[in-house]
Amino acid sequence: MGERSGCLSTSLEITKMQIIKCAICGNNSKAKTLYKDNYEFSKIDRKSFSARRMPDGTHYRFLKCCECGLIFSSPIIDALKIKKFYEDSDFNYQTESEYLRKVYYKYFKKFINAKNKNVKILEIGCANGFFLDELYKNGYKNVNGVEPGEGSVNRAAENIRKEIKINIFDRKLFNKNTFDIILCFHTLDHVVDPNLFLKDVNLLLKKKGKVLFVVHDTDALSAKLFGQKSPIFDIEHIFLFNKNTLENIFKKNKFDKAMAFTIVNEYQLSYWVKLFPMPSIIKRLLLRSLAISRIGNLSVSLPAGNIGVVAQKQ
Repeated sequence: MGERSGCLSTSLEITKMQIIKCAICGNNSKAKTLYKDNYEFSKIDRKSFSARRMPDGTHYRFLKCCECGLIFSSPIIDALKIKKFYEDSDFNYQTESEYLRKVYYKYFKKFINAKNKNVKILEIGCANGFFLDELYKNGYKNVNGVEPGEGSVNRAAENIRKEIKINIFDRKLFNKNTFDIILCFHTLDHVVDPNLFLKDVNLLLKKKGKVLFVVHDTDALSAKLFGQKSPIFDIEHIFLFNKNTLENIFKKNKFDKAMAFTIVNEYQLSYWVKLFPMPSIIKRLLLRSLAISRIGNLSVSLPAGNIGVVAQKQ
């Protein structure tokens, strides 16, 4: 999946950035370069950190730990700058969210199976609360969210909006042992310190509380087929997992019964085409043709490179 140019450099350019270490092994002694960085620092802004933006191929240097297989970015820009970008981000995927709420609820029912509708639920990185709204409509009234983007939260339904804290996730926002279920969809990939993140999640869960997370899959056919051109290799993504590394990082942080599984997504055909790596002029022509013919509105289900994990607090 790309070039390997040796172990980490200690150049002055890198020391100005934030070094990231393997979140499972805890060091970079066996980390090799998977892909070199290809971004311009001056062009990184809040738009670079907008959810569901079209892939532009820019990313940090990606490393792969030869010990555990975890893929991660290093060095990255300062965490405080990243925080500001997410706070300034907005919700821009209303159409896709209507599909996502159905897909996520399908896996929620399959793996969480919360028959007690009074359980207390938290979603981390909940955007405009579309999935909290889906849970609410299915009888789960005790829903809570945390989301850094004020613009996204302002787009939430009023009854959901009042249950969302506008902030970067921090365990101090809630009391310990509060939640029965914690959900997190495509956020763990963006976290600077996933071990601290999962430790805090664990503290907020009640005993035997459950989690359901969704992330990208580095072992997916799309990632192997397109390599560096795959949408998962993106400036937003700091850690990228496969099923094995995803299960291992949860086990490392005191979760039992961690089980990873393949996600089958459903979107309009036009959205799949937007994600597909191809020359921009061909993509524009194809999307225009799909729009005119309305074929682009057809729903298509694919295992497109996402995995989930369900786990339980020890």
